[in-house]
Amino acid sequence: MKIILFLVAFVSLTMAQTPTLQKNRQVFLDFRIDRKLNDIKIPPALERSVLSKLFRKYLRDSNRCNSNFDASDGTDPLAAARKAGEIVPSIIDMTTGSFTAAGQMQTLYVISVSECNASHADNFGTKRVAIFSGQQLVANVDTDFASSIVRKTDLDRDGIDELLMTTGDMAQGTVTEMATLVSFQNGRRRVIQDFGAVVEDSCASEAPGSTSEASVIYMSETLVGMPKLTQENYSAPCKGKTRRWKLVSRGKRG
Repeated sequence: MKIILFLVAFVSLTMAQTPTLQKNRQVFLDFRIDRKLNDIKIPPALERSVLSKLFRKYLRDSNRCNSNFDASDGTDPLAAARKAGEIVPSIIDMTTGSFTAAGQMQTLYVISVSECNASHADNFGTKRVAIFSGQQLVANVDTDFASSIVRKTDLDRDGIDELLMTTGDMAQGTVTEMATLVSFQNGRRRVIQDFGAVVEDSCASEAPGSTSEASVIYMSETLVGMPKLTQENYSAPCKGKTRRWKLVSRGKRG
């Protein structure tokens, strides 16, 4: 009888504790789930207005790139191209919120600078974030090649939005996606957390042993300050109608 009562008490205690453990963290972003590509449509007049405030000189068509322009002798060919106006910039993503200070109504644009001499090794050119308050440009910063806004949030509840941004690449049938949580408070880019590679999918290569690897980012519950963000990394075989994900590691992938 004592054994039965002990088992009942143990099961009851376990059941009571399980919801608490689940509540201690929430999924911030699950990279195992396919996401739709951002399909923004910027009116040409608006795009010209934004770009003209960022660049003194630029091209509107890649066919107009000067084939005789050569910056290979310099230490930074991309910077040389920007200085010469040998760029074909465009807006590739945008969102609204309060980014440089609390209580602001701002528009944030992600710009692909597309330097004329940028190659695959250069991620086809630098990327920038431009933040406007109305018609006034209040921030213009390099994104370290981050090109997509995955999620906007205010994790520490200070009235200033943070962005989870990604950059992607594909080489020899392997898709890689890197993620970073950043803020632009006071007009400066600050990395809050670098998650490294959150997707590495080699299924398209059809090479033996190809796998799909993806991360899940969790956040802890907190009433004050920035919550703790943790990362779990999963792997699944390419074959099969449904992917069977297996936990392989925790933390930033090396």
